[in-house]
Amino acid sequence: EFQNNKTENNFPLQRAQKLIRWYRQYVARTEMRRRYTWHIFQSIEYSGEQAQIKLYNFLGYLMDNFTPASSERNLISHIFREHEVCLDAEWERYFCYKNIEVPEVYSGPHLTFPLTVEQAVGLLEAFRNKKQLHSRYALQLLLETWKLLRMLPNINRISTCQSKEITICGDLHGQLEDLLLIFYKNGVPSLEKPYVFNGDFVDRGKDSIEILLILFSFLLVYPCDVYLNRGNHEDHLINLRYGFTKEVLTKYKIHGKRILKLLQKIFSWLPLATVIDQKVLVLHGGISDTTDLGVLARLDRHNYVSAMRPPKKRNSSSSGVSIDADLEEDIWNTSKIFQRRASVSYPKPLGPRDCFQNRSLQDFSGRIKVKMEDELESSRRRESVYQLAINRSEKDVLGVSNDSVTSYDNPKEEWRQILDLLWSDPMSQDGCIPNEVRGGGCYWGPDITEDFLNKHNMQLIIRSHECKQEGYEFCHNRKVLTLFSASNYYDVGSNRGAYVKLGPDLVPYVIQYQASSLTRELTARQRYTVGRTERSALKVLREQLFAHKSDLICAFKKFDKEATGLVSLNDWASAVESVMHLDLPWRMLCSQLVSCKSSDGTIDYNDWFNELAFKGPNHIDQSLLETLYRHRSTLETIFRIIDTDNSGFITVEDFRQTWKLLSVYLKMEITDEDISHLAVTIDSNNDGSIDIDEFMEAFRLTDKKSRLERGRSIPMQTP
Repeated sequence: EFQNNKTENNFPLQRAQKLIRWYRQYVARTEMRRRYTWHIFQSIEYSGEQAQIKLYNFLGYLMDNFTPASSERNLISHIFREHEVCLDAEWERYFCYKNIEVPEVYSGPHLTFPLTVEQAVGLLEAFRNKKQLHSRYALQLLLETWKLLRMLPNINRISTCQSKEITICGDLHGQLEDLLLIFYKNGVPSLEKPYVFNGDFVDRGKDSIEILLILFSFLLVYPCDVYLNRGNHEDHLINLRYGFTKEVLTKYKIHGKRILKLLQKIFSWLPLATVIDQKVLVLHGGISDTTDLGVLARLDRHNYVSAMRPPKKRNSSSSGVSIDADLEEDIWNTSKIFQRRASVSYPKPLGPRDCFQNRSLQDFSGRIKVKMEDELESSRRRESVYQLAINRSEKDVLGVSNDSVTSYDNPKEEWRQILDLLWSDPMSQDGCIPNEVRGGGCYWGPDITEDFLNKHNMQLIIRSHECKQEGYEFCHNRKVLTLFSASNYYDVGSNRGAYVKLGPDLVPYVIQYQASSLTRELTARQRYTVGRTERSALKVLREQLFAHKSDLICAFKKFDKEATGLVSLNDWASAVESVMHLDLPWRMLCSQLVSCKSSDGTIDYNDWFNELAFKGPNHIDQSLLETLYRHRSTLETIFRIIDTDNSGFITVEDFRQTWKLLSVYLKMEITDEDISHLAVTIDSNNDGSIDIDEFMEAFRLTDKKSRLERGRSIPMQTP
C-alpha cells in the first residue's frame, strides 16, 4: 500500500518532467528551424549583392579593355560617365523646376522654401495617406538638399548635453511604415530630438523616394539636428538591381530621369560617418585594418559617385572645370585649351572567360589604368572657405598628422577606404580578411576594433548593414553594435527593427519594434510565426534549387554511377551542398524539399526536378529558360543599363547585344537563333522595340522573384 501511494504521488512529477523534456525539445527544434530559415534568407541576399558586384566588375573590365568604338563599350559606357564636364551652376540649370507647372487638380502637399517644420510634418502625413509629392516640389526639395550637403564635412560631429538624447536609426530600405512607427514612438526630429540615420534608406521596399523626401525635408528644417550617413545602397548602380531606379521612374514618369540624376549627385555628397562626443563612431558598414578617419575626413567624397569602382583621376583646368577620362570625345571642342586624354589604351587581353565569375571588387581594381597629365596636377579640389574651415577644425579634433593625409593621395587607396566603410562586416575571430560573401569590403575581428578605438580614443562603433533578428546585436566585447531598423525585412515576422538612444553617458538604450499589427500578433505565437517564415524561406530555396538544375543533375550523376536516377539521402545532401554552397542542414531539410522518395529511402532526382519546374513558352529551349530564370536579376539589370533614356524599352538590336554580353559573362553560348526566337516572342506588334517589363513577365520571371529580389513591391498574402 505504501509503494502504491508513492507511485501515485510520483505520477504528477513524471508528467511534469515529460512536459519539461517535450518543451525543451520543442524550443530546440524551433530554434534550429529559426536559424536555418534565417540562413536561407541571408545567404540568398548576399549572393545577390555578390552577383551585382561581379556583373559591374565585368562591365568595367570591358570598358577598360575594349576599343572606344566597339558596340559593347558603347552600350554600357554611360553608367561609368560619373563626372560630366559641368560646373555646379550648369547642373542647377539642368535641374531647374521653374518650368514645371502644378495642375489645379493636384491634391498633394504644396511646398515653399525655406521649408518650415509644419511643411515637413505635412509631407510626412501626406505620405502616410498614400499621396505623392508633385515632381516640381520633389525637384526643388532635392535641389535645396544638394546645395546643403555640399557644405557639410565628410564626418559630422555632434555632442550630447545634459538634457539631450540622440536617436540613431539603421537601415530602412524603403519601408515607410518603419520610419512612421519610429516617429510615432520617439517623436519627429526637432531641436530637442536630434537623429542620425545610418544609410541604406532606399531599395527593396516600395516607398524609398518617400523616405528620402521626408529625411531631406527634416534635414533642411533642422540642419544641425538631423544627420544622414551614406550607405552602400546610396549608389545608382546598386539601385539598378534592387528596385529604387524602377520605383522613381514609375512614380515620376515625366521627370524621373532628372530626379534620378539629381539623386545620384546627392548620394555622392552624403557624409560618410558621424562622431558623437568624440567617443562613438556611427558609420554604415564598418572598418578594416587600414581605416583612417583622417583620410576619410579629407578625401573628395563626391568623386565616388559609385563605391563599386575606383574613379579615374580627374584633370583640372584653371577655370575649375573637371575633365573626366570617360566622356565622349566630342564633348570638348578642338579649339579648347584643355583636351581630355583617352582613357582606353590597348592593354592586356581579356583573358579566359572564367576569370570574370570569381573575382571581387579588389581583383579588378588592380587592372584599371589610371593616368594623369603632369601639367594639370595643380589642384585636387575647389573648396569654399567654409569647407576649409571645417577641415581645419576636423584635423584639430581628430589629432591627425599631415603624414596620414599625404600617404593616401591616391584615388584607389581612398576608394578602398570608402569601400570598407560601406561594405564591411564584423567577424568573431581576430584579423581582417576580404568579404568574399558580399564581394566587397572586408570582415574585421575584435583585435581590429580594439586597435581602431585605441588609436582614435573612442569607445564604441555603431554600424548597420546587416539584418539582425532582434533588430540589433552587440559583438567584439560590446564595442560594436549592429543596428537594423527595417522590421519584417525578409518576410512578415522574420525580424524586429530597432533604434538606439544615446544620452550624455553614451550607454546605448535599444528600442525594438515590429511595424504592423499582423506581425505583433504573429510574434505572440512563435510556432506559427516560425512556420510561416520558414515556408517562405523554403519557397525561395526551391526556386534557387531549380535555377541550378543542370549543375545539380551533374552532381547527382557523379553519385549515381549506374544511371538509375536514384541517390541516397547522404549523397543527395552532399551533391546539393557541392552546388549551392549555402552551408545548410540539407539532411534535415530534405523532408521539406523532397516528396518523391522511394520505399527504400532513396531519392528520384528527376521526379524531384519535375516537382520544382515552372512552365515557359513551349518553343523556347529549356536550357535557355533555366538560364533566364537563374540569372533573371542580372539580365534585368543589364536591360536597365542599356535602357539609357529610362523609357522601359530597348531596340531589338540592343536586345541582341544584351544577350551577347550575357553569354560572355555566363561563359555559355547563346545562338543567334535562340535570340531571334526570344525577340519574336516579345515583339508581338513588330514595332522593333522590346518592353523590359513585358519580357520579364512573359517568362513568368517577375512573379517568381523572391521578396529580396523584387523589392517587396507586391505585398505578401496574409493567411
